[in-house]
Amino acid sequence: MGFVGTLLGIIGFGFGIPIGLLAGYFFFIFFNPRDDKEPIIRPLAELDSESLHKILPEIPAWLKNPDYDRVDWINKFLFDMWPYLNKAICDTIRSTTRMTFDQYVGKYCIESIEFDNITLGNFPPIIHGVKVIETQENELVIEPRVRWAGNCNVIVALKLLSFKFTVQLLDLQVFLAPRITLKPLVPSFPCFSNIIVSLVEKPFVDFGLKLLGADIMAIPVLYRYAQDKIASQISNFYHWPRDLEIQILDNACGATKKPVGILHVKVVRALNLLKMDILGKSDPYVKLSLSGERLPSKKTSVKMNNLNPEWNEYFKLVVKDPQTQVLQLHLFDWEKVKAHDKLGMQIVPLNSLTPHEMKEFSLDLLKNMNPNDPHNKRNRGKVVVELTFEPFREECDKFSEVLDVGRLGSLGRAPSDNSSGGGVLSVTIESAKDVEGRHHNNPCAVIIFRGEHKRTKVIKRNRDPRWNEEFQFMLEEPPVNDMIHIELMSKRRGFSLHAKESLGHVDLKLADVVSNGRINEIFHLINSKNGMIHIELRWSSF
Repeated sequence: MGFVGTLLGIIGFGFGIPIGLLAGYFFFIFFNPRDDKEPIIRPLAELDSESLHKILPEIPAWLKNPDYDRVDWINKFLFDMWPYLNKAICDTIRSTTRMTFDQYVGKYCIESIEFDNITLGNFPPIIHGVKVIETQENELVIEPRVRWAGNCNVIVALKLLSFKFTVQLLDLQVFLAPRITLKPLVPSFPCFSNIIVSLVEKPFVDFGLKLLGADIMAIPVLYRYAQDKIASQISNFYHWPRDLEIQILDNACGATKKPVGILHVKVVRALNLLKMDILGKSDPYVKLSLSGERLPSKKTSVKMNNLNPEWNEYFKLVVKDPQTQVLQLHLFDWEKVKAHDKLGMQIVPLNSLTPHEMKEFSLDLLKNMNPNDPHNKRNRGKVVVELTFEPFREECDKFSEVLDVGRLGSLGRAPSDNSSGGGVLSVTIESAKDVEGRHHNNPCAVIIFRGEHKRTKVIKRNRDPRWNEEFQFMLEEPPVNDMIHIELMSKRRGFSLHAKESLGHVDLKLADVVSNGRINEIFHLINSKNGMIHIELRWSSF
């Protein structure tokens, strides 16, 4: 009898488990509840402290935190635009995923993958407040609080072995706290070059997922696992300081770039130049510059009465973008009185150079860079140059980090040793504030370093001028014992007994700049009542 009872128990257990799972599937997963109740709405003043604490996460950020601003006008704009945004976004999703779906058609017995339906629903995201973060960088940083409880409905149909399977995403809820950075700010529409997005908090993601019409997210264990897993993966990719960078403008649209290296140029010689003078030969010299720079061109010496001159002169040019910049070479015939005659020109793209390797070029001179100009068929001689691109030490370190797979997850690196070797000192005069002269306010900034004077443009009648001008000093050794003098001057307009006057100055030690690589601060002006100046100093070593 004991054996029969055991056997019957095993048989009952074997039948009971499938029957129980099937019943649970139909009662708790397949059939959606229909007894939803209307929510009870009560004013905040009627709630006790315990109830207020429970709903605290639902209160808008502008109500809890004075740093956040209320932006109902943006929400009204999104609400009115949402029907059109919904259609545009869904069409973009269809077109961008089409190529991905097509890659799997024909593999793994898949006959087709397509959207049966895709809509983001009737409710747009709601911004519960926006905080603007003030920085000293050339950027704009905002932190919106975004919540979206949308009745989206996305159905993907997969045809496998003549059977159709559907996966449906619905009732998506997303709570995000992104940090959006627009940088750098440039004088070309839309006035910023890149959008950088990161998350300052772990996001909340909730959704329904149906497979063949059954809501598999109704399974409690699977629901909690999927919710935590998706939020964790989003955080791993985009939680600050990790970010997503979207390029808006290319480098040719005014985006400010920092120096990345030095181009060493040796102008060796020229051969068979044109004779431009009637009574004698030409008096050639070479002007050289990099594209995209507003700095004055470098010049060789003039070789008098010579059609095959030899210079063997060395020059150094600061490189900001070796992938797009070109070296421009222009040869002229020097004239004492009239304008100098052009002998020819040529360019060398910097992306043809290998870092740290010297390369010699023997270039045929042209009248201009128009390939269809018949004047370019005339033989104008050659110019021979030797070029070497030397990236700064920091750029070499970054390149090494990319190759070092073991360090891809690191957030920083040890500061490089900048105490030896030459480099470039970059001085950027950003702006000034509350500067005031006794007789006039037409400020400009004058930089004095090692006896060399450089100045910004004059901004007329302005107590809060903004220049954003960069100046560079190429040095053979780090300026660890040097100081730089920056003074604001006001120049008169029209007739005045006071031609110019000082609005204040600062004297800065450069040892900290060499040690840290960069300083970006606002300094109080000496001999000024309330004046301040915003300066960025950067040291890049060879």
